Amino acid sequence: MSVENWDEFRTAFQVAKMGTVSGAAQALGVHHATVIRHIDALEGRLGVKLFQRHARGYTPTEAGIDLLKVAQTTDDQFSQLVSRIKGRGEEVVGELVVTSLPGMGPLLAPILAEFQRDHPGLTVRYLAGERVFRLEYGEAHIAIRGGKPPQEPDNVVQPFYRQAFGLYAHQSYIDAFGAPQGEGEELAHELRFVSLDDVNSRAPFMVWMNDHVPSDRIVFRTSDLTAMSDAILAGAGAGFLPTWMAHDNPDLVQIMSPQPEWESQNWLVTHVDLHRTPKVQSFLTFLKARAKEWPYS
Repeated sequence: MSVENWDEFRTAFQVAKMGTVSGAAQALGVHHATVIRHIDALEGRLGVKLFQRHARGYTPTEAGIDLLKVAQTTDDQFSQLVSRIKGRGEEVVGELVVTSLPGMGPLLAPILAEFQRDHPGLTVRYLAGERVFRLEYGEAHIAIRGGKPPQEPDNVVQPFYRQAFGLYAHQSYIDAFGAPQGEGEELAHELRFVSLDDVNSRAPFMVWMNDHVPSDRIVFRTSDLTAMSDAILAGAGAGFLPTWMAHDNPDLVQIMSPQPEWESQNWLVTHVDLHRTPKVQSFLTFLKARAKEWPYS
């Protein structure tokens, strides 16, 4: 199969994806007769039927499904390549993809919105989640990661915001169970706790909890940082929250003040190919300046 047949594969991929000749023709910007000609030619060359034709459209055969899987991977790789190429432009336009852990959304979203307003030709994609996006494949321009410094080759890693955590309970928890009477580590045996479900979590406050809080004192566990915060705010138990969140909620009662061993170091990570592009540098400068306004403790 030669390079000249690539258009036929692209056509077959779109037919499998859209399910109809007309949908594929619209996506490709060609006449529907071209789509049919490409499919017929490709099936003739391969000697196998890729689609079952019926009144509602085209359904992939087993061979067609195999083609769809390979074509989807190829299409994804091309999309990632385009994302990387767009990042090399001289203007702050196109797409800017930023990733972080979910808990940083309230801090980052306003900054991203302000940056986008300053650059109307820019589209922002903010991807918050636990997955580590692969910068070398163009999945993101800038990643904000916590924990130990990322070690992937060809990445530029810079220390960023050091997030302080305190131990808090909502006033509704205090009303239901009373104010704690102990101090310091005594509280670990007195309070009802909200915790992450993953006991192997690398979060510094989880290390402290594993060392000091009996398992029977943890009454609410969740796999999601945002859900953990929501549960604490709902009065399910005491738990660890970023100090900036506590500053914004007068109903939170500080049980223990922030400790150095609970702090979480964040890192700015960019790929060396995109690090010095105007778009990435412009946003990094803007982000660092705005982050100086974030509360620490």
